[in-house]
Parts: sequence; structure tokens; C-alpha cells
Amino acid sequence: MMIVIINYAAMLLIAYFTLRKNTGIDRQVETLPYQITKVMKPISIVVPAYNESAGILNSIYSLLNLNYTQTEIIIVNDGSTDDTQEKVLKEFKLIPVFEAIRVQIPSKKIKQVYQSTVHTNLFFIEKENGGKSDALNAGINLAHYPYICSIDGDSILHRDALFSIMTPISASNGQIIAAGGTIRVANEMNVELGDFKEPKIYSKPLILIQVIEYVRSFLIGRISLSQFNLLLIISGAFSIFERQWVIDVGGYSTDMIGEDMELVVKLHRLIKERGVDKKIISIPDPICYTEAPNKLAILRRQRRRWHQGLLSSLLRHKDMLLNPKYGAIGMISLPYYWFVEAMGPVIEFLGVFYVILTFFFGQVYFEFIIMLSAFFLIYGGIYTIGALLLDSYTINGYVSTRALFRMVIISMTEVFWYRPLNIFWRLEGIYQTLKGNTEWGEMERSGFSRKGDAE
Repeated sequence: MMIVIINYAAMLLIAYFTLRKNTGIDRQVETLPYQITKVMKPISIVVPAYNESAGILNSIYSLLNLNYTQTEIIIVNDGSTDDTQEKVLKEFKLIPVFEAIRVQIPSKKIKQVYQSTVHTNLFFIEKENGGKSDALNAGINLAHYPYICSIDGDSILHRDALFSIMTPISASNGQIIAAGGTIRVANEMNVELGDFKEPKIYSKPLILIQVIEYVRSFLIGRISLSQFNLLLIISGAFSIFERQWVIDVGGYSTDMIGEDMELVVKLHRLIKERGVDKKIISIPDPICYTEAPNKLAILRRQRRRWHQGLLSSLLRHKDMLLNPKYGAIGMISLPYYWFVEAMGPVIEFLGVFYVILTFFFGQVYFEFIIMLSAFFLIYGGIYTIGALLLDSYTINGYVSTRALFRMVIISMTEVFWYRPLNIFWRLEGIYQTLKGNTEWGEMERSGFSRKGDAE
């Protein structure tokens, strides 16, 4: 347990110095925006959509309003059974067109391609249901540009997100082949034409703890690993890939849960096997808003699936573990993901079970348990304060004193309710993986509030 605490403390320090150098705390402007725009690469934005009627229109509007030089937007309707397709076709005046598609990655049959008569860079693919990975592969086949941006159908990008994430990619002269952006929770926010009008802090503990969790995960964990090119996970809610590299590894895997991590691990494998100097990074500046589960049952399914995806990918690439052929990925990154992320819930459960057992057998005093609990409460509060302060410095996140106080209090209660639940859900994920269950299931969406909806 102490090793995990030291690890997280080190990550916090690494993230601090990284963000101090590259973001709002001590930003050094090396290139003017005008100069950057001249070398920006065009991007194909691929949005897989399955029964995303609740949020798809706002998601598309946010993409149309992006501050970027050249994009095409490809919505892939993966056999939706709701009115997702009807809504999009009507709202954006899409008509059937003939598109010659060079199939470089296998996917389910494409029935029809549509193009907007109002926004000529907006395309819509109607295809047979094959799952999220298959939908992404179909969109990549249609894409015309050298970079692919993958976002979820219920996600909304900040207006400057693409500009921010493509700046280091364009400046790297091809060294960076993939990047993940920062994800933020945006339940119940009011949205007008894809733009947030009334940001808020949530009063529901379940949503608030996820806000804290996202800040800690993206701003601390992923930024720290990214510094040393050890990152194995970038969120499918907002990620950028060089198209040719994705094609070279066979696209997204359709036979497993956790296609996002699987793609990144395949890319790392290919980088090492080709012996080239390429990087996969996480960037703190870009913001993608997504809808978080607002019910325990939905959150349970999500976290269970996430852990299944993690384990499935680690098991598939177990030959890379502690293999010097794969450098730091095999010797440092994979052991970290195996023993801290994948086996973490088992270790935590056994640790708690051992303390309880020794207490009942009189080998541990009650005072020791109180002291241990107080230690974790204080540590959790300090860690959360550090993460939230970094967040406020870098992206002007949840900065009010009242909001900060509320989130610190919630984070200090985490050990009593949310942490045990998370451990249990992740243990379920391990069990489902051992059973060979690869079903992804459906997520319930309530969608972002649109201005005028309540009027």
C-alpha cells in the first residue's frame, strides 16, 4: 500500500513540473498561433454512434464550431435502433452520395453514405451493426485526411480542443503518432449549438466524485506516464491518431472489450518492432466534455467493462511483459499496469481483509485502525487538493473556494463508500474476464440540456 502511495505522490510531482513548464503556470510561448496554423495537418473526425439520439446533435454542432483550419466530420451510425439517423439527416440536411471507399480495414457492410448540403465537410455512414470498433474502422476507411480524431457520440469538444492537441503533434515533425486529450464531466450542463453556456459544479456526490476522479486520472496519472512515453491508455472519448499507423496495426480490434487501450498497445508494439522513435502522449489543455453515469448500476457496468478491457489487452500482449525487446514499455509500463492498475483491487481487498481479520483475532489494536484510516483520509484530501489546484492553474477548471472545499470533503469520504464499491466492481471485471465474457452492453444516456428544452 505504501508503494502505491509513494507512486501516486511521485506522479503528482511529475505532473506539477510538467504542467508548470508547458501550461498556464509558467507558459513559455515558443510559436505564434499564426505560424502554427500554417503547418497544421487536416483531420478526419470519426464519431461512432449507436442509439445516441439524446446527445448526437449537440456533439455534431460542437464539431462544426471547432476552431481549426481543415476538418471533415464522419458520423458512423452503427445500426442504431432509435431515431439517431432520422434526427441527424433532418437537422443537417444530408442526402445520399456515392463515395468510393478503399477498404483498408475490414468492417461490416456500409449501406449508404450521406453528405450534408449545408456543411459539405459533414458525412454520415449508415452501416450494419458491428460494435464501436467496427464503426471506427468503417469511418477510417472513408476518411480522406492523414490524422484521425476519434470521439464518442455523446461527447462535446471545446472550441479550441483540436488546435491545442494538434500543436505539439504538428511541431513534432511526425514523432508523435497519437495523443489523448483531457476529458471532463458535463452532466446537466446547458448546451446551445454545441457550446456550453452555464458551467456548474454538481451537488450529487456520485457525479462529484467522478469529476474528481477524472481530474486525478487525466491531469496526474496520464500526464506523468506520458512524460516518459509509458502511456498505454488514451481515452476513446477524445483521441488523435496518425491514420497510416492505425491502418498498419489493423485498425481497432473488434473481438475484445477495451479497443482504445488495445490500439495504443498495438502501436507501442509496432514502434518497438520497427525500431523507430515515435511517441504517444497525453495533453492537459484540450477539453472534451462527456456524460458520466448518474446511477450506481450504470457506473458499475462501466467500471466493470473498463477493467475487463484493461485485463483483456494486458493478457493479449503478455509476451511484452518484462521483455527487454520492448524497452521501457515492457520493463516499466506494463508491470505498472499489471500490478498497480489490473491487480490493484485484489491487493486492496486482501489488505483490508487482512486488517479486519487480525483485528478480530486481537493482533491489531483499534487505535491502529483509526490511525490508518486517518492517514488515508488526510492523504486523499492532500492528493485531491493538489490535483484540483493544478487543474485550476492549467485549464481554469473548478476554481472557486466553495467548489474546492466541497470536492475535498467528498474525496475524504471516498474511502468509506466509493473506494469499496470501485474495488468490488473491478473484482467483478476480473471475474468476467476469467469467464471469457466480452459483451460490452449499452449505456443509458440522458443527454446534455439544450437551451429551451425546459421552456
